[in-house]
Amino acid sequence: MSSNWELKEKSTGVLKTTVDGEKWEKAQDKAFKKLASKLSIPGFRAGKVPAAMAKKHIATQQILVEAIDEVATEALMEGIKEHEIQIIARPALDIEAMDEKSVTLVFDIQVKPEVKLGDYTNLGVKKDSVRVLKKDIEEQIKHMQERYAELEIKEEGAVENGDTAVIDFEGFKDGVAFDGGKGENYPLVIGSGSFIPGFEEQLIGMKAEESKDIEVTFPENYQEASLAGQPVIFKVCVHEIKTKVLPEYNDELVKMANIENVNNVKEFEAYLKEDLKKHKEEDAENKYTNDCLTKVVDNATVEIPQVMIDEECDQMVNDFKQRLAQQGMTLEQFTQFTGQNEDVIREQMAVDAANKVKVRLVLEAVAKEENVEVAEEKIEAEYARIADLYKMEVDKVKALVSADSIAYDLKLREAIEIVKKNKAAKKTENE
Repeated sequence: MSSNWELKEKSTGVLKTTVDGEKWEKAQDKAFKKLASKLSIPGFRAGKVPAAMAKKHIATQQILVEAIDEVATEALMEGIKEHEIQIIARPALDIEAMDEKSVTLVFDIQVKPEVKLGDYTNLGVKKDSVRVLKKDIEEQIKHMQERYAELEIKEEGAVENGDTAVIDFEGFKDGVAFDGGKGENYPLVIGSGSFIPGFEEQLIGMKAEESKDIEVTFPENYQEASLAGQPVIFKVCVHEIKTKVLPEYNDELVKMANIENVNNVKEFEAYLKEDLKKHKEEDAENKYTNDCLTKVVDNATVEIPQVMIDEECDQMVNDFKQRLAQQGMTLEQFTQFTGQNEDVIREQMAVDAANKVKVRLVLEAVAKEENVEVAEEKIEAEYARIADLYKMEVDKVKALVSADSIAYDLKLREAIEIVKKNKAAKKTENE
C-alpha cells in the first residue's frame, strides 16, 4: 500500500492511496465470499452455492466494488498517520482506477487550516486601572431600593416609562382577530421591551380606564408566518396604572438585604466599595484578556473552513438549548416568544462561532510555537479542581472528561498567559 498527499487551497487536500498485492487479493476474496453468502440460485439454499457456480453469477466488477469497502478505511487511516493529516470532516471517496491487480483510492479531505502567526508578544495592550466612584455606590444603593420597591396604584396622572400598566388587549389583522393576540388584566412594565416594538411606547400618556387603538407592525422574522412583517391594530384598555415606590435608604433596609456582618448604612457602603472593586478588577482582567486575544488574532492569518464554523455553531445552539432548559423553556417556546426561528438564531451566532474558531486556532499555533507541554500533575490538579467545583468524585469527572480534553484546555490557557505577558503598561487614570 502506497500513498501520496497533496495540500491544496482553502484547507483541502487529496490523499491518493494505491492498494495492491496480497492485501487487495484478500479483500477481493473476502468480498466474493460475502456476496456468495447472499446469492440465491434455484436448487441451492442461500449461502450454500458452490464457489465455482457462484463465480459464474457474480460479476468481477461487483466483487471489486465490494472489496473497496474492505480496504478503504484502513487505507485512509494509514495515509492520515503517514502524512500526519489533521482531518476535520468526513472525507469524500472517489476511485481513480480499479482492476483485479490494484485499486487507487482518492480521498478529498478537509484539514485543520494553517495559521500564520504575527506578533503575539509585544502587543502594546494596556490594562485599565480600577477605581470605585461615589456614583457607583449610589447606583448600587438605588438597585437595592428598587429590589424592595412596592407597586402602588397611581390615582392620578398617566402611564409613564417604568410604570406597570394593567391592560386588556386584542389584536386584529385586516379587521379580523388573530390567534394569540388577546389578553386580559395583563401587567405590562413600560420600557421592558416585552411586547412588539412600538406597542409600549404608545401606551405612554394613557390614563386609567382609557381605551385606544395601537398600530404596530410585526417583525419580518416573526415566528407566525401569517403575521410576519404585517401591520396590525391592537384594541387596548388601561385598567390600572401602578408606579414603583422606593423604600427609604436606612439601616432597616440594609438589614433586609441579609448580608453577613453588614447591619447598617456605613457597613453596607464599605461592603459595596469592596465588592465593586473586586468586580471591576475582574472586568478589567477579562477586558485585558479579550483585548490581547483580539490583537493577536488580528495579527494572524488563517482561512477557516466552513465546516468548522458550522460545528461550532451546532455547539453554541446546543449550549443555548441547555440554558433555556435550565429556565424551564424549550427552543420552540423561545422562538414563539421572540418571533425568531432557529435559522435566524444560527445566523446571529455564526459571526461569534467564526471568531471562536479563529481564536482557538491561533492559540493552538501559539502553544505549538512556544512548545507548550502539559505535565501529568497539572492534568490531575485540574481534575481535582473540577471535582471540587461540582462537588463530584474525581473518578466520575475522569469518566466524563478525557485526559486529552483536559490537556488541550490547559494548553490553550497557557497560550493565553503567554499572549498576556506583553510589554504594555497599565493605563493611567488620565488616559
